[in-house]
Amino acid sequence: QGRLVESGGGSVQAGGSLRLSCVASGYTLRPYCMGWFRRGTGNEREGVAGLYGDRTIYADSVKGRVTLSKDRASNTFYLEMNSLRPEDTAMYYCAAVGLGQPCINQWPEFPPERYYWGQGTQVTVSS
Repeated sequence: QGRLVESGGGSVQAGGSLRLSCVASGYTLRPYCMGWFRRGTGNEREGVAGLYGDRTIYADSVKGRVTLSKDRASNTFYLEMNSLRPEDTAMYYCAAVGLGQPCINQWPEFPPERYYWGQGTQVTVSS
């Protein structure tokens, strides 16, 4: 059974940076179909970044401050976050599909019936 594991979360002060990682085990990632979403204190789910083929989409709330990248060789992808703000405080989840699965852009959603999800990594930004 394939799974995704996030890491890299933590507590930082406003203006700081974090790099979240998501590694797939038990299966090979489809290389251009992945993303990140977050759940804040209100438990609402918000798409943060999504990569669909040659198109990367970022939420307006993070545009210019985050970058989604990937390392195909290591079956890992990343979310580089800079200029963090207290409102970025949330549990961050990665989502991806496996090689051979269809890639369907449903931004800003990553439906669990189509995407594997990780268990989440907490990001806390203090003012």
